[in-house]
Amino acid sequence: MSAILQVFKDPDLRKKIFITLALIILYRIGAQIPTPGVDYAVVAGRLEQLAGESASVFSVINLFSGGALLQLSIFAIGIMPYITSSIIVQLLTVVIPKFEELKKEGQSGQTKMTQYTRYLTVALALLQSAGIVALADREQLLGQGNPVLVEDRNIFTLIMMVVVMTSGAVLVMWLGEIITEKGVGNGMSLLIFAGIATRIPTDGMAILEQSGGLVFALVVAAVIVLVIGIIFIEQGQRRIPVQYAKRMVGRRQYGGSSTYLPLKVNQAGVIPVIFASSLMYVPVLITQIIISNQTTPPDNWWMRNIYSWLQTPSSWQYILIYFVLIIFFSYFYVSIQYDPNDQADNMKKYGGFIPGIRPGRPTAQYLSYVMNRLLFVGALYLALIAVLPNLALGQSMGGDSTMSAFGGTAILIMVSVALTTVKQIESQLLQSNYEGLLK
Repeated sequence: MSAILQVFKDPDLRKKIFITLALIILYRIGAQIPTPGVDYAVVAGRLEQLAGESASVFSVINLFSGGALLQLSIFAIGIMPYITSSIIVQLLTVVIPKFEELKKEGQSGQTKMTQYTRYLTVALALLQSAGIVALADREQLLGQGNPVLVEDRNIFTLIMMVVVMTSGAVLVMWLGEIITEKGVGNGMSLLIFAGIATRIPTDGMAILEQSGGLVFALVVAAVIVLVIGIIFIEQGQRRIPVQYAKRMVGRRQYGGSSTYLPLKVNQAGVIPVIFASSLMYVPVLITQIIISNQTTPPDNWWMRNIYSWLQTPSSWQYILIYFVLIIFFSYFYVSIQYDPNDQADNMKKYGGFIPGIRPGRPTAQYLSYVMNRLLFVGALYLALIAVLPNLALGQSMGGDSTMSAFGGTAILIMVSVALTTVKQIESQLLQSNYEGLLK
């Protein structure tokens, strides 16, 4: 409590926290406002029937948006277009040389890449909102033959719904950027955190009603153990000792100190899980839009195998694909975010070296060796945390525990975001204390 009081005593930090809370509350209010043209009474009744079931192929968006998608609110698309566009831009840095050059330009290059991400977000939001409105118009969003739109709709009503949902996705992106810039923590991650947190009471009641008190108590105990394990791994790091040689600058002597280079076990954080989760629903979304225009669904290899696998989170095919994607994105994300050669060059420039390792290329090779070993453990940890609760909770959550607030993906995201936000608050609080001491 003393630490919390100390946080609110600092005026700048208190202002940032209030801005963050206000924008999160605004985001959750928007998630409850229905889009014009939606028969909200019908939607609410249908959602009660689907509570605790694998309601649709859009369970990823529905989880991250806190249930806003299936309610067809103005924030129904949520943060997913921005996440998908971020994945695409990150992939393009490896494929297109121009994007790689922008990455190396520093702040100016990062600003241009952010601008490209925004443009792509608008395009993806327009595509996703058009697909969802088309499914709702054909009565296929909440199950076959379930109308969710008003009966007197026309083409202008559908266009208005697409524009409103697209604008809502752009507004959510803006809210996330404002939180990152003027608030505390990463804005996009905090909005995902808020969306998942609002699902906890609903999903908890679903487990309690469907499986009874004993199963619910076991699930809560498993979640507590899972949270402790996630915190233990997330805080773990390999500390590589670094020695700085003494050097003379004018009449002053610098260096001669010892420090360490901290390498986290989970260097990629929760990004690979978010990337893998968002990528899993894209083929299903595209397929669903295509077959909605056909009176008779096609019977081919894709529909019998891939499409059915991706629609069933409890199937071993889905779990295997999800597992492999998390491993892939863990290695990919770290490879583009952390360069051992740059780290070795910076250490050499300032007279630093690892005891027993020569500066330059041997240092880079050593850091790459250590990083790959840590990355293997971190990637395996992320994949197991995301997959194992799906196997354990598959029956209690109707086979869709991966996209439940009690699933491994949701818990991993919430704990990681909470730890990162607390660390940022502590660092800002420590900085303000240092400023007070200097004054």
